[in-house]
Amino acid sequence: MGKVASNKNPLLDAAREACADELKAVEFLEGQRWGDAPACVHCGDMDVYKMRSNQGGRNKRYLWRCRGCGKMYTVRTGTVMEDSNIPHRYWVMALWLYTSSKKGFAAKQLERMTGLSYKSALFLAHRVRYIMSEEPSTPFTGTVEVDETYVGGKPRKSDPKPRKRGRGTSKIPVVAVVERGGRVVASPVANVNAANLKGAIRAYCHPSARIVTDELVLYKGIGSEFEGGHRTVNHSSDEYVRTDPDGFKVYTNTAEGFFSLLQRGIFGIHHSVSPNHLWRYVDEAAWKYSFRGIDDGERLQVLLRGMEGKKLANRKSAAL
Repeated sequence: MGKVASNKNPLLDAAREACADELKAVEFLEGQRWGDAPACVHCGDMDVYKMRSNQGGRNKRYLWRCRGCGKMYTVRTGTVMEDSNIPHRYWVMALWLYTSSKKGFAAKQLERMTGLSYKSALFLAHRVRYIMSEEPSTPFTGTVEVDETYVGGKPRKSDPKPRKRGRGTSKIPVVAVVERGGRVVASPVANVNAANLKGAIRAYCHPSARIVTDELVLYKGIGSEFEGGHRTVNHSSDEYVRTDPDGFKVYTNTAEGFFSLLQRGIFGIHHSVSPNHLWRYVDEAAWKYSFRGIDDGERLQVLLRGMEGKKLANRKSAAL
């Protein structure tokens, strides 16, 4: 019998309990946000207290009040949860499920598990994905692979333009910049052109990086801007890995591996996604890939810390 996977992070035990009880969910979120030093979200004053009901328990809205500025607030205030009436326990459930599901989690399944409407479940899922839409804090270094894939289903009979595979298709292109052995940033783009591809490389790569791509002519000339230069692998000649005389292995298999997870998540979990919301699913896949080296509890903690200061906002698919 093979080894049974286990995750003994105590944060997950607390999350499981929080999913079943509203008060525990509130206290779980408060503990993760403020720890043992709760502070006013408006002025930062530490002289705060929990408001109580007439029966002596927590206020039904779980309000806090600041003695300094006199304002009231909750653990939702100033976070992605603000202005949402979805129970706290469902927020905890969604945060946990979306960090532990490697290829994604369907809003329909969240609807079935929570009893929320599909509209509310999708709203909740998109807010969790919005937390995951983070820009890299530092430029990518070392070997950086850049590649593109095309996302979309089979063509409808009414589709005026057949959806062939690869470049020239009517599917939506997604460009990824992948730090070999590290992080990834990806986004849908309007068009695959030199400006978009080179712009992504310049935006996310350190000048010392070595750039690796396929033989697409649009990358031509980018190597002169980086100390590590630019090396290419020729896929059109069935070359997928090459070892150069200096021992360096030239391939874009890391980027292809990320695209495989993205495509499997869309086709296997979500089945189809709206072009207007594709960026959310790409951000989710990129975030999970970037934090693949830690366990589910640590990943959940990272997501909880990223809730503050974010509100849901729509954006259109655009260049990186």
